[in-house]
Amino acid sequence: MSSFGFHQCRWGYRNLSVVEGVVEGYKNAQIPLDVIWNDDDHMDAAKDFTLDPVNYPRPKLLAFLDRIHSQGMKYIVLIDPGIAVNSTYGVFQRGMAKDVFIKYEGEPYLAQVWPGPVYFPDFLYSGTVSWWVDEIARFHKLVPVDGLWIDMNEASNFCTGKCEIPKDHVCPDPASTTPWICCLDCKNITSTRWDDPPYKINASGMEAPLGYKTIATSAVHHNGILEYNAHSIYGFSQAIATHKALLGLEGKRPFILSRSTFVGSGAYAAHWTGDNKGTWNDLRYSISTMLNFGIFGMPMVGSDICGFYPQPTEELCNRWIELGAFYPFSRDHANFASPRQELYQWDSVAKSARNALGLRYKLLPYLYTLNYEAHISGAPIARPVFFSFPNFTATYGLSTQFLLGSSVMVSPVLKQGASSVRALFPPGTWYSLFDLTNAVVSKDERYITLDAPLNEVNVHVYQNTILPMQQGGMISKEARTTPFTLVVTFPLGATQGDAKGNVYVDDDERPEMKLVEGEATYVDFYASVREKRVTVWSEVKMGTFSLEKGLTIEKVCVLGLGGTGKGLAIEVDGQPLNDISDVYFRESPTVHVEKLEGGNKRNSMMVEIGGLALPLGKKFSMSWVMGING
Repeated sequence: MSSFGFHQCRWGYRNLSVVEGVVEGYKNAQIPLDVIWNDDDHMDAAKDFTLDPVNYPRPKLLAFLDRIHSQGMKYIVLIDPGIAVNSTYGVFQRGMAKDVFIKYEGEPYLAQVWPGPVYFPDFLYSGTVSWWVDEIARFHKLVPVDGLWIDMNEASNFCTGKCEIPKDHVCPDPASTTPWICCLDCKNITSTRWDDPPYKINASGMEAPLGYKTIATSAVHHNGILEYNAHSIYGFSQAIATHKALLGLEGKRPFILSRSTFVGSGAYAAHWTGDNKGTWNDLRYSISTMLNFGIFGMPMVGSDICGFYPQPTEELCNRWIELGAFYPFSRDHANFASPRQELYQWDSVAKSARNALGLRYKLLPYLYTLNYEAHISGAPIARPVFFSFPNFTATYGLSTQFLLGSSVMVSPVLKQGASSVRALFPPGTWYSLFDLTNAVVSKDERYITLDAPLNEVNVHVYQNTILPMQQGGMISKEARTTPFTLVVTFPLGATQGDAKGNVYVDDDERPEMKLVEGEATYVDFYASVREKRVTVWSEVKMGTFSLEKGLTIEKVCVLGLGGTGKGLAIEVDGQPLNDISDVYFRESPTVHVEKLEGGNKRNSMMVEIGGLALPLGKKFSMSWVMGING
């Protein structure tokens, strides 16, 4: 996956002017925004690969896309698998001509979704994949979208069983306010062991037929494959076909968001957790859901920030963006019937968004490197705390905090009315990423109470880490060009210790995240403190890309030292850097936030080396002698 910025969408952006207003609203509120998403509002009568000529006129939409694309923003729209049964609809005509639909008793299986009566493509059939690739190519010529959002692909059906288009009433009724109510003439199918197997399932809390509100399980794919056997991979097969289509357009890395997933989906698509509610319970559940999906092989995952429905409270939306800013997939999305909940609608939420998303955008190089790690190893981006601390058994059931990678921990507020949070820290020193001079030192399994005013969230980085950060920005494309800061963390008051980290960078568009000279750079960072000498250095793999992009390290912040610094020496590619007149030392005290035994606070130093211009693509080494901390 290629996009790590913040995304905004709403089911209910009924015309393009509203979308333009949303972009302007985020800009005026100084809240980062990378991607605008459209639910089916852009479609003509909810039909895939179409534009509403009144509310989304193509000339006006293309002009809008030119503007946001020039700024580095993206535009993604929704498509559903159900193809409207409409003899004047080109997508349907071409699909029928190529025999792409799942069948029941020799005829395309009839269902109902948003456009009304639909047929479902059979993505297990190569002919369907070719047709789908062609339809996406046609649509991309109509609207140069940057990715696709594939929804309703469980597959979801408003009806159950064998259905026919009714002869005595219109379906769908254009005046209906409940288009999700089945209006076809349908009857349950119970004549086969595939539709009525000897066991029952507890679907949605009721004993429903196996094919309840989906494709009948005795429907048939090409080559005689029963839906009974293929049901669970329907969304997966659609994601693979969509990935192939997008990859073939411009040779760029596809971005696909899928509601339905299966084992292996994470290699092709991101995932959001469906129609979650704007409640405190769902805020809490979003963490365990995200962590589970990471373990399932879906690294790019998140929940609708502030909830999909109903209306969230202002306080809940504050706390949700503070958590959701650190979902791997971070998006605010609302139901068409809900009141507006863009993050700038409340001043307090806008403040929380600037704070939390501001840190997210500074952490983009770290998050992107975690995505590279997920690509090559399958490791989750968001991880349970026990992943890094398997021997700290107190974290085994912890689902109110989580790690990004191995060493950044998020401890959000999840309770209404709270202005503090009880957090569990594995043993060691943890530094606040919002204030590097604050640290928590944990020795046992005690929970520690942290201040958490309405607009603040606690995010900490563990000792022995080198964290690559950049300066942030309103758009990730802009943020990713800014100079780097390396945050080096030693245990509090360290006189001996080691730290390490890494960073992967590329153009964010190549089809595969892999190391190729001139196309990507990977850097390992190391640091050590031995008695009084501190050393920080790097090892570079394929530095050409970073050198051509002019990426530099501007600052190194070393936390936890027992004293100040003097006698700085720097080498780049093994050669001494003689002119360091612009380089400076700055020291600040690091204070443990909890009183230690005896009631005293322990101080150590944060030493900042600034004014650097070290090329990221060249190995460097810097060292200095630690002075006495009086």
